[in-house]
Amino acid sequence: MADLLPIADELYALPLAAFTPARDARVKELDDPAVKAAVKALRKPSLAAWVVNLLVRHETEQVEQVLAVGEALRSAAAGMDAAQLRELTKQRRQLTAAVTARARAVARERGVRVTDSVADQVEATLTAAMLDPGAAAAVRSGLLVAPLAATGVDAVDAAAAVAVPEALGFAAAPVSRELRVVPDPDPGEAEQARWEKALEEARAALDEVREEHEEAQAEVKALEARALQVAAELEEARRRVADLEERAEEVDDELAEAEETRDVAADQLADAQAEVDRLQGEAPR
Repeated sequence: MADLLPIADELYALPLAAFTPARDARVKELDDPAVKAAVKALRKPSLAAWVVNLLVRHETEQVEQVLAVGEALRSAAAGMDAAQLRELTKQRRQLTAAVTARARAVARERGVRVTDSVADQVEATLTAAMLDPGAAAAVRSGLLVAPLAATGVDAVDAAAAVAVPEALGFAAAPVSRELRVVPDPDPGEAEQARWEKALEEARAALDEVREEHEEAQAEVKALEARALQVAAELEEARRRVADLEERAEEVDDELAEAEETRDVAADQLADAQAEVDRLQGEAPR
């Protein structure tokens, strides 16, 4: 599906809040049913995946440096001694930490705050790209929908982390960083621009908070359903305990009656045995 990757490249380069409406609008423009379905199926990236995609397009040279160092390390790892591996591992961590810091700055320039937990996912993704060639291909595509993680032992399921499997082998188009000379806007236009930027940032923040709220609401509903289930199970257990307690009382009453009957029978047995013994003692000689 040759038309899909350029469309995906265009969509995954957008601000995170703009992804879903832009994707849906793009679907309406398409005529080919297969392409329409494929575009509609494109998943919105997680925040960490979006940050990595942003980095790939806006800091292409830094990302390529990370990938090149990773490839060199993988090639040389077999012949290194333990001391060399420790030193290179230290350098790898320093590099991924530095590039992650740059990724946070690039996102911040676009009004997106990257938390420490999201930054950890970004750094883990860059580390995976250094350790695993499949992860490197996924990062280079700029079409990540989920962050990556690698142990260095098992292969990364890179195809599951990109928008479409065909993304592996695709390279995102870098954003031009050429400077353009533009006339200074008049005060009214500058104020309008500031207002529009603030509104865009506020809408992006609203979308992010709304998504978090929806996730939290879904979690609440799931836990409410679980609470009802547990309450029903608890009520059933209480009924069972009450039934058992009632049954235990009945058995205790039956046991008391049986013991009384036994004691009466024992007395009768003793009396009968005594009568037999008496009669045997009185037998004629």
